[in-house]
Amino acid sequence: MPRLLHPNAAHVADILISRGHHGVVVTSPDPWPTAEAAAESIGVEVGALVKSSVFLLDDDPVLILVSAKHRVNAEATGKRLDGALTPAPLDLVELATGQPVGGIAPVGHPTNLTTYVDESLANYPELWAAAGYPGTAFRTTCPELLRITAGLAVDVT
Repeated sequence: MPRLLHPNAAHVADILISRGHHGVVVTSPDPWPTAEAAAESIGVEVGALVKSSVFLLDDDPVLILVSAKHRVNAEATGKRLDGALTPAPLDLVELATGQPVGGIAPVGHPTNLTTYVDESLANYPELWAAAGYPGTAFRTTCPELLRITAGLAVDVT
């Protein structure tokens, strides 16, 4: 019997299609417990996974899309963005994205979050990002990710 997409993932697929993406979302029977498990299941390097992280730039929530093999250097990245960058509290993350941690997609949030994209993602010909719910993902490229999110490339390390 075919599995139905979680409503969050279906919403993300609709947004992707509206922005010119194919909108195909893959699902895992169980959420991936780690980035390594997701990469192995999908068949890509960990660095090709896009991690969606919400930070506060001064007092405004922003979305930073980062390679799963990197951590955002908040101090250096904040300086590059002309502000103080701090991780957002969990309740604000879920409020700003409308999606649970572990499944936050680059798109499909209640409001348009200013988005920054880890420039190292350009090193991978194919990227995979969460699709709004744990255990869901969609394939993209760095140029497409920049386009569908209206994101700006930045060095986050």
